[in-house]
Amino acid sequence: MKIKIIIPIVALLLPIVFMAGCNKDDENTDEGLKPTVVSTDPLSNEANVARNKTISVTFSEAMDPATISNSSFTLKQGATKIEGVVAYSGVTATYTPTETLAAANNYTATITTAAKNTAGKSLAKDYEWTFTTAGSSASIAPVNLGTAENYVILAKTAINNNPTSIITGDLGLSPAATSYITGLALTNLTGYATSPQVTGRIYASDMADPTPINLTTAVENMITAYNDAAGRSFPDFLELGTGNIGGITLTPGLYKWTSTVTIPSDVTVSGNSTDVWIFQVAGDLTVSSAVNVTLKEGAKAENIFWQVAGEASFGTTSHFEGIVLSMTGISFKTGASFNGRALAQTAVVLDGNAVTQP
Repeated sequence: MKIKIIIPIVALLLPIVFMAGCNKDDENTDEGLKPTVVSTDPLSNEANVARNKTISVTFSEAMDPATISNSSFTLKQGATKIEGVVAYSGVTATYTPTETLAAANNYTATITTAAKNTAGKSLAKDYEWTFTTAGSSASIAPVNLGTAENYVILAKTAINNNPTSIITGDLGLSPAATSYITGLALTNLTGYATSPQVTGRIYASDMADPTPINLTTAVENMITAYNDAAGRSFPDFLELGTGNIGGITLTPGLYKWTSTVTIPSDVTVSGNSTDVWIFQVAGDLTVSSAVNVTLKEGAKAENIFWQVAGEASFGTTSHFEGIVLSMTGISFKTGASFNGRALAQTAVVLDGNAVTQP
């Protein structure tokens, strides 16, 4: 009799257990249809993010592009919304701010549940992450040139000029000797030389004391300055314009490129008289013919430092501003003008140029 009672009870319970299991599976299956965020760039809580950064988020599956917009993808600094352009491709959405982000500030990016996959399923909940930009509210420190600052042109292997140039400031060459200074019609004096093309003095390593030791020190200071500029960390701007900065207004800060930089059209450097710009260029710096670099709002050439691992080349009739620290060499094409200092760890080549120290 007991067995007859137990069997019907078990039989009654089995459908209930089965139905409960089915409901749970249905719930899990439904949850599995919801898209998720796989990764973000920058990462959550990442620091020293470049101020020209494009924010991106990658989803677990293809999303409905119509749901990826400024309504579902936002960027804020505190309560202030940052204007930007949203784009979507593959499984990745990007947010490109229309203005440069502020230095050393916290930002919050959000993907809301308005974002849906192609089946119309939304995120389970809003996805939010924060990051901090690079830089500081204070001006960055200028590069200390040491005694290299005494020269408008300083080189190690040669200074070659195709007459006639107009140079204002002193020239220095070391360890190469006077014979490696060509095209300037030198008049040799004790410890230095002069030239009709130079308002200043010309020094080489084989001239009378104390010129040799002074030049050795200046070249060492030039290399130290180059390494200082190259070693500055946490750039405000990374790969700006993917290396093509023509037409851009350059605000104060630290800029970094991992390859060549070209300037095919006019550029403005804008800031006050105490602001500092440091440009780190891992490849060549090439300025096209007739292109002008112009200073604005009080910016000074003496506070603009171009650290160039490759060759710095300035096109015909171009005009450039700033201190150029080149590991490879500096060449000025016919009629190019320059307000700054040309400091090269190899040679400086001139061709009928106007070169003026700041």
